[in-house]
Amino acid sequence: MAGKVYLVGAGPGHAKLITVKGLECLQKADVVVYDRLAAPQLLGAVKPGTRKIYVGKLPDRHTMKQEEINQLLVDLAKEGQTVVRLKGGDPTIFGRVGEEAGLLKKNGIPYEIVPGVTAAISVPAYAGIPVTHREMASSLSIITGHESPDKLDRMIDWERVTHATGTLVFMMGVSKIGYIADQLMRHGRPGTTPVALVRWGTRAEQETLTGTLADIEQRVREAGFQPPAVIVVGDVVLQREQLKWAEFLPLFGKRILVTRARSQASRLSERIDELGGESYEFPVIETAYPDDPKRLDEIRDALSRLGSYDWVFFTSVNGVEYFYRHLQEQGRDIRELHRAQIAAVGPATADALKQRGLVPVELPGRFQAEGLIETLGSRLQPGERVLLPRGDLARAWLPGKLAEMGLEVTAIDTYQTVMSQDEDGELLKLLEEGAIHVVTFTSSSTVTNLIAKLKQMGAQDPVRLLNKAEAACIGEITAKTAAEAGLRVSVVAEQATIDGLLESLCSYLNASHEQAQ
Repeated sequence: MAGKVYLVGAGPGHAKLITVKGLECLQKADVVVYDRLAAPQLLGAVKPGTRKIYVGKLPDRHTMKQEEINQLLVDLAKEGQTVVRLKGGDPTIFGRVGEEAGLLKKNGIPYEIVPGVTAAISVPAYAGIPVTHREMASSLSIITGHESPDKLDRMIDWERVTHATGTLVFMMGVSKIGYIADQLMRHGRPGTTPVALVRWGTRAEQETLTGTLADIEQRVREAGFQPPAVIVVGDVVLQREQLKWAEFLPLFGKRILVTRARSQASRLSERIDELGGESYEFPVIETAYPDDPKRLDEIRDALSRLGSYDWVFFTSVNGVEYFYRHLQEQGRDIRELHRAQIAAVGPATADALKQRGLVPVELPGRFQAEGLIETLGSRLQPGERVLLPRGDLARAWLPGKLAEMGLEVTAIDTYQTVMSQDEDGELLKLLEEGAIHVVTFTSSSTVTNLIAKLKQMGAQDPVRLLNKAEAACIGEITAKTAAEAGLRVSVVAEQATIDGLLESLCSYLNASHEQAQ
């Protein structure tokens, strides 16, 4: 039985600008056939085991002819696969979707065309240029600029195009910008007509160059401006100085690697995106249920004595979540802790407890184990019994300090931290090119696991690769681990929280920008 092919527009570059329908198609695909202009992060949305086939075209070479791509889609579908053909922008705008759909139709293959957000409109918008404006332009033309001058002349009626609409948008025409400008002026557009070129719009590499038809070729040459870019011609370009917004966001132009566990990465990624950066998720750790029978016996024994504890210290959100999971599996009632006082390290851990109806005694000023002792030290009495649910990689400092103070400590490893099994060849390429600008570390295990993972993926010198970026650490302990590994740590959060990490990062980047000026 034949499978089905979804011809999906990936949007202009930013991973979140794909449509909901497009993302749903990706998540159920058996095979993804993608090109250079699709956001690499989107490939992380596919289910485990999904094949990824790159067929993109580079400026200096073609990796696969269009006819071969068309046939590939047919062949994959005939194998019974659910196939997503992921294309930059919208597949119906210079995306050759008609050729692909035509061959699918001819071979009786079911398919759907899933529209995408076209770069012709979204890329100018990210540069602060609305392609229409009530007082400047009420119509729009989208024109290919990718072909040779002779081919452009055959395809484009310059007389009509020049005067057809208020705004002209040329796709992929950077190398032909001089010819395009000359033709428009020759057919009646004034040399003073504003022009903007927006390169890699919506992505971290976004760059905008403005000029007029008369001088834009020279400006492009002097700036060394390279494709891919969208060209906007018309008075709407003048709106940029008033409406540009992306460049003013504190993390604009920064691609930031998120290494924490996938279950926890979304909060950090969302904040990066809100601040104008481009998050790139590559989780290097995963939390898992303990698989050691001895540890499970220790947990069962500790939870059988819930009524005997004077204190329960939670040091992480994971510690809270797995503690409750063990309670549920053993049929225990949280009310057995009626005599215990609850303490939490950090506001996120406290929030996780509050969501379950437990309010911790108070938060430490420092969001690590030392802060807990600083805050509660005078209230802890020798002989009191403490339950400490945590992960297997937790530091020995806290139980050791509590024992030194005369308390009886029961520490249980309610979860284990393991290295993620994911691999990402695109990440190696981005690191080598210096296209990852900041690497975030939220625990010591993210440091050690990222280095190990890069080695596993083939990197000869992971530390050299990572030192092409700035390292931002959530706290002093994580920063110490990174420094000992040979990494150049630029940012250490003043408060060991996600918001604290990003606040410190923004301050550092702002200071660096001011110093550079």
